[in-house]
Amino acid sequence: MGAGGGGAGENGGVISSPVLDPTRLAKLREALLAASFTADGCLDLLGPTGYAALARSEAVPALRATRGGSPLETLVRLFLLQQAVPYQAAAAALPVEDCLADGWLRADGESVRATVDVRPYANEVAGLPSSDAWVVADLGCAVGGAGGIGSGETAHGVARKDLVLGVGGASTTLANITVRRPVRAALDLGSGSGVQALHAARHAQQVTATDLNPRALRFTELTLALSGFDHVEVLSGSLFEPVGERRFDLIVSNPPFVISPAGRFTYRDGGMAGDDLCRSLVRRAAGHLEPGGYCQLLANWQHVKGEDWHERLAGWVAGTGLDAWIVQREVQDVAQYAELWLRDGGDHRGPGGDYLARYGEWLDAFEAGRVEGIGMGWITLRASGAERPTVRVEEWPHPVEQPLGPHIEEWFDRQDFLRSHDDAGLLAARYLLADEVVQEQVGAPGAEDPEHVILRHNRGMRRATKVDTVGAGFVGVCDGTLSAGEIVDAIAQLLGEDRVVLRDRVPESLRTLTEQGFIHPVR
Repeated sequence: MGAGGGGAGENGGVISSPVLDPTRLAKLREALLAASFTADGCLDLLGPTGYAALARSEAVPALRATRGGSPLETLVRLFLLQQAVPYQAAAAALPVEDCLADGWLRADGESVRATVDVRPYANEVAGLPSSDAWVVADLGCAVGGAGGIGSGETAHGVARKDLVLGVGGASTTLANITVRRPVRAALDLGSGSGVQALHAARHAQQVTATDLNPRALRFTELTLALSGFDHVEVLSGSLFEPVGERRFDLIVSNPPFVISPAGRFTYRDGGMAGDDLCRSLVRRAAGHLEPGGYCQLLANWQHVKGEDWHERLAGWVAGTGLDAWIVQREVQDVAQYAELWLRDGGDHRGPGGDYLARYGEWLDAFEAGRVEGIGMGWITLRASGAERPTVRVEEWPHPVEQPLGPHIEEWFDRQDFLRSHDDAGLLAARYLLADEVVQEQVGAPGAEDPEHVILRHNRGMRRATKVDTVGAGFVGVCDGTLSAGEIVDAIAQLLGEDRVVLRDRVPESLRTLTEQGFIHPVR
């Protein structure tokens, strides 16, 4: 990443991004660290109540907690609350003249104001210590952006279609579900402010970030450089076009997945009909994955009248040769979905006639496409090289334990095991009961035997499954010592059942318990 031109002064009503000067950025980073302008430092200063309120875009508790004038309080007011602060207070907190010259700040009488949102971020990757980082975004475009994006075609001097968002629920969800392991090359497709590239930079030798919006690429550069990373390249273009035929060990994408009738906002609207953008990403991923590589993305998809949505999404993957795990987390009807994104665009704050007209456009588009609802969730693909890839499409609206990335990687590993073991192989294998699995017995009070036995996993997807007496007895002794067949034979003898009949019946349960992570094969 090299230095770029153009400060953050206003130019024809559009504010450009700050200058990327590596030497002065290093000085700015040192000042932020010295003031404890970090995720932990801000939490300590604001307290849980103020910090949570800020995440809801409520600034009053944070304003009350930052009246002392310390460097940290000044930086919170400046970059998180987007308040004007006295020049001398800013000079005590950071290299103010450099920041004015490079466009991080602008003069406002005897005070200074931030031109961008600079948000402390705990760059956490499983297996590595937490690292302090900062995400740079447009004013009002991060979680808790005090000014808010507002309505109209411009926001804080920037054309709304070019806005660069900061950290939000979607970006943190994707970061948490991503498989983290040391890799040679990672691709962040549609990088925005660079949140996914920031995580990937900690475990990839080389990171490539792409975006259709040149302004987003500059913000990605700023985020990575301010956070101390210099092994990230940025490329301009749509989808996979900027990387040609290159392949990667990890592809992550928080794409513009919103299914809208018009591509008004680059950060959210893909500009393709219906859910074609997400489908195209899935279809084209196979050509850009190294053997064993993962592609993970967030997506929205249409529920089309007369079509099974499971089969429709499985069709996205068919013929790619990729394993796939597609999880639908939520479904909204077309009216809910339209209202959600009309509010996101600020249309509800504009003239009533405009809102009604745009609402009608959304409903007209859904009616024309026979769309009954919109599913939202995540998609994980893996280039396993298997002759018969595993494709799992499911609905799971229940709470999960984050980060989920390690559990997702284990799920795909178990698919390899299940594919390579027939019924006899499953019985010959040894298994371990997963951590934090509990057993619940359900039945009428006072009954001698329970009606049902439920196994509940308190990690990962937090699944629950019903098992019979044999299944409950089996998992209770899965300590990796005996093979499944030996355990089944012992249970058959204990219950007085035919061991051959029981051996024929158990493999189906073994596959379910293994696939869902209640037991793990001993390798």
